[in-house]
Amino acid sequence: MSPLDTSIRFPFETPPAEAEMIEVAAGIHWIRLPLPMKLDHVNVYALEDGDGWTIIDTGFNSRKGRDIWQALMKGPLQGKPIRRCIVTHHHPDHVGMAGWLQSDHGAELWTTRTAWLFSRMLTLDVQDVWPEETLLFYRDAGMDSDFYDTRKKERPFNFADVVAPMPLGFHRISEGDVIKIGNRNWDVRLGNGHAPDHITLWSQDDPIVIAGDQIIAGISSNLGVYATEPNADPVGEWLQSCENFLPFAQPDHLVLPGHKLPFYGLSRRLTQLIDNHHSALKRLIKYLETPHTAAECFPPLFKRNIGDGEYGLALVEAIGHLNHLLRIGSVTRERRSDGAWLWRTSTSLTK
Repeated sequence: MSPLDTSIRFPFETPPAEAEMIEVAAGIHWIRLPLPMKLDHVNVYALEDGDGWTIIDTGFNSRKGRDIWQALMKGPLQGKPIRRCIVTHHHPDHVGMAGWLQSDHGAELWTTRTAWLFSRMLTLDVQDVWPEETLLFYRDAGMDSDFYDTRKKERPFNFADVVAPMPLGFHRISEGDVIKIGNRNWDVRLGNGHAPDHITLWSQDDPIVIAGDQIIAGISSNLGVYATEPNADPVGEWLQSCENFLPFAQPDHLVLPGHKLPFYGLSRRLTQLIDNHHSALKRLIKYLETPHTAAECFPPLFKRNIGDGEYGLALVEAIGHLNHLLRIGSVTRERRSDGAWLWRTSTSLTK
């Protein structure tokens, strides 16, 4: 590859089959685990580390997931122990089996303090009915009434449904750390927006980045707001993270993401992601010259039909973009008669 080639390219067009792995660089192996949703997989990575393995992320905790890990341990992982599990962020498809790897297989858990605290808290917070705070959050967003009524009748999703119990004890990873795995040293750079204190690892020894969900080709990271922090600005945090990463990005970086395919073209992808979100924000400002609720803002943001399976993620991302525009003074909001927020473009921008 030419060092001047900035195009986005995919060196591995076919992902690994179930319970198999593909070596994507010396001592770094790509594993794919299934997810029961539209985004039907998560990528995890096994790094050769002396007489054992360091695993990056884990997949959901489920019987099938544990069976796949057992098959990997007996087969491609050659019976060598998993000594360390690094979790990039607290979302359940990444932390789901970390506690099981700790308790049943003796792995050390390495992650940020934020990711560990969120994971531990959420596994202990089991709800049989929807908390009123969450229902109020949905009403504030103007959630479709049929979707709201259906969701309210259902048992809420609990983190513990797909995340194994988290034992006490972890090794804290912080911004600026250097982690040695096998023959490589990795610089820790934290991102934000998709998840707080999201770990990315940048090899000092060759152009490889383990990016988790912070940088993905083909899709953008979900930048959602939830009832836990209803006024958060994940879009602003994520855009700032992309800007922070740009000076370190090289054309020949091999990026190993949490979903989709490994790719080259890191600088181009970061620039695309920044530009795409700024374009979406501009469309949203124009759209809000007529007031709308968050639930009515899907057309300018996504430019496609949003089905029931995507509705929840689309809604929290719409709130994320609106919160950012509110933070920078581009929109205002006021209560509608039913209590939902109506968002509109600031008068200073429409004059």
